[in-house]
Amino acid sequence: MIGLMRGRIVTQPPEDGNAAPSGCVIPDERARQGVEDALATQQVPGLLARLPGRRRIDVEGMKAQLDPQDTAVAADLAVARRVLTVEAEALNTLARSLDGQFVEALDRLAAVEGRVVVTGMGKSGHIARKITATLASTGTPAQFVHPGEASHGDLGMITAADAVIALSNSGNTLELSDVLTYAKRFAIPLIAITAKAESALAEAATVPLILPDAPEACPMGLAPTTSTTMMLALGDALAVALLERRGFSASDFQLLHPGGAIGKRLLRVSDLMHDGRELPLCTADTVMSEAILIMTECRFGCVGIVDAERRLIGIITDGDLRRHMDPSLLNCKAGDIMTASPRTIRSSALAAEAVAFMNTSNPPFLCVFVVDEAGPADAPVGILHMHDCLRAGIA
Repeated sequence: MIGLMRGRIVTQPPEDGNAAPSGCVIPDERARQGVEDALATQQVPGLLARLPGRRRIDVEGMKAQLDPQDTAVAADLAVARRVLTVEAEALNTLARSLDGQFVEALDRLAAVEGRVVVTGMGKSGHIARKITATLASTGTPAQFVHPGEASHGDLGMITAADAVIALSNSGNTLELSDVLTYAKRFAIPLIAITAKAESALAEAATVPLILPDAPEACPMGLAPTTSTTMMLALGDALAVALLERRGFSASDFQLLHPGGAIGKRLLRVSDLMHDGRELPLCTADTVMSEAILIMTECRFGCVGIVDAERRLIGIITDGDLRRHMDPSLLNCKAGDIMTASPRTIRSSALAAEAVAFMNTSNPPFLCVFVVDEAGPADAPVGILHMHDCLRAGIA
């Protein structure tokens, strides 16, 4: 018999004594499939031969073409794929099981005037912390309360204006009892996430959300794996559904995520642009000797030309100066040198959009004037330099 033990393929005589001359049967379907998939992926020829009713592996051929490390990799991949498959199937079952109870839970959470308090013990507690963070970062004020600490004073963190989401796979976690009693006493909405419909938690809940019956991915069926994955996914579903109900936008998201990669991706032109006295502007009648001084003082390598109503009608860049370089340049008017109808960008545009706009224009440029859609047409409210974006980590 061939099997997978401690990352190796081992053989022993089959019980029926009917071993094939050059192969041995793999009785464990999962192990067999894992080895077979790995061998097929590695495109190792001649190792698998189909015999009536069984798959057999040419052990001698395997020894000749695979080293022990290859078989260990095959075993590890088989386990990993099994775990992911079991959990993915459980999530699909969970999605199909959602009904009016989920909508009622959303209604309760959306109506909360205070905070959503999330609680759980052990692995469920770790998941509860993640759900708390997701709710808070997507516009639903939330906090985690440890059930053990709740029994020693932290129940005071929960008010009558709040709602509680309690997680427990068994639904009979002893440490949650004081939280449940407190919620019932003060008529605080209680959303339960549990796998047991007849548990103490489900029976005490205002709205019980029952997880479908699904095996844990652990081979012993003991370690919380599939169950915690379903809890986490259900928490995400609640958070995102609430987000969409409230019309939570990218701008709202950026307010709560000013740092990190997410914050950088959501920075807007208005967050980085220069305005006020830093704007290099002059009128079309300004002589070039003065316009060049403005360009030099503001250090953007350009000056914007505005009309009497302060609308942007042109731009003069370093390139324009080089193209018009002659002894009479300093006495010319800015309107004679400028390039008319310069390109602009909205102040509400993402900074990443501005970078793409400057890079993909023909020819590319380093500065762009910023206009405000809500203000007068073509009136510049700022200027953005490519270096501003690069310093902010946007490339």
